[in-house]
Amino acid sequence: MTITSVPTTDQPPVVVIGAGPIGLAAAAHLVERGIEPLVLEAGPSAGTAVRQWSHVRLFSPWAEVTDPAAEKLLAPAGWTRPDGATYPTGGDWAKRYLQPLAESLGDKIRYGATVTGVARAGRDRIVDSGRDEQPFTVHIQSADGSEERITARAVIDASGTWSTPSPMGADGLPALGERAAAGHITYRVPDLSAPAVHARYAGKRTAVVGSGASAFTAVALLADLAKENDGTHAVWILRRGISDNTYGGGEADQLPARGALGLRAKAAVEAGHASAVTGFRTQAVDREGDQLVLVAEDGRRVDAVDEVIVLTGLRPDLSFLSEVRLGLDERLQAPTALAPLIDPNIHSCGTVYPHGVGELSHPEQGVYLVGMKSYGRAPTFLAMTGYEQVRSITAAIAGDHEAAERVELTLSETGVCGGAGLFDEPENSAESGGGCCAAPTTLQIGIGTPATATSGGC
Repeated sequence: MTITSVPTTDQPPVVVIGAGPIGLAAAAHLVERGIEPLVLEAGPSAGTAVRQWSHVRLFSPWAEVTDPAAEKLLAPAGWTRPDGATYPTGGDWAKRYLQPLAESLGDKIRYGATVTGVARAGRDRIVDSGRDEQPFTVHIQSADGSEERITARAVIDASGTWSTPSPMGADGLPALGERAAAGHITYRVPDLSAPAVHARYAGKRTAVVGSGASAFTAVALLADLAKENDGTHAVWILRRGISDNTYGGGEADQLPARGALGLRAKAAVEAGHASAVTGFRTQAVDREGDQLVLVAEDGRRVDAVDEVIVLTGLRPDLSFLSEVRLGLDERLQAPTALAPLIDPNIHSCGTVYPHGVGELSHPEQGVYLVGMKSYGRAPTFLAMTGYEQVRSITAAIAGDHEAAERVELTLSETGVCGGAGLFDEPENSAESGGGCCAAPTTLQIGIGTPATATSGGC
């Protein structure tokens, strides 16, 4: 294993972690301000995480998932934004926007570069003396196993949350037996158009664990599969009981596509293609031959299933930031000042107040979590919000404090998340189901979060 060190320069780059929608937008804003970015992407291409939910359609239209600074960077190459009123899938977003944007940034992006640590040069998190005067060192491991230490003037972490889905256990930890049953469990909305995936679920009993838009999506998809394949059945596991809002807001939902998706899940239950098991807080996974039996904390057992789809949210990977001083909310793992604005108990993605460097700053000056990662465990993120985040942060890095404090985004509570639907549904059908608001979340999939993204995520 080779270890190299990149020497400090008078003007080291701003390191951006993740070449997803928000990371690339951050790089575009830095270029616009004459600041050199270096984007480190763990995957092999731009939008690595987005490509993994390429079959999911966003809740937000094209007009709301492209960044103004990015569009300016793309313009010289003749790029034009697709019809702003239509709704891209994750695959569309990656192919028609993220990839061209990455190509415009050229060698400012390094692929196959996994960030393993961030620190102040020569200072662990305990040391105060001279801390603020030191640049950052970013430790990376390349695909070939070699290691580097890169000096940075600031670090913008846009690595997302896609790589760290929440487990099945009701206490936030893996249920007993969950790891051992990994071959029959997925933490993503399956792409049933793929032959191997179709065969995995057709004619099978599948448990869907979760109560958000991603779970709605999975239940609706399995119901469609059941109409064509005898024996296909979804067992929908909900930690809470059935109530007026179990299936979302329906026709009154501020996100029409999300509301329609909830109604499709409801219809699946009413038609008998899915059965809802309520108040079930999973504690263990037992084996029964080749099948699995979920066991609740109260001792109840679900009849054996062949497969399990776990859609219980995402969480940020903070392990490589252990040597910098972050100020995070104890519940959401989001920046302390931001957390009250995004609390999913109060807010949907259309009611989050636009915010910037003030809400995203930490005790460690010069380190910022942006995009889905800034929201911690909250699923209420929008791409437009992330673009405003990086506009404000890059202005602050450039010393333009007036622009950094200015709000340049207005969110409409009723329109910003309206959108299309499930995978192969028509782009403009607000009555089909959906997956992301503007990215994928698990998803309210809202930024788009899809069914949900790191180092390549949102």
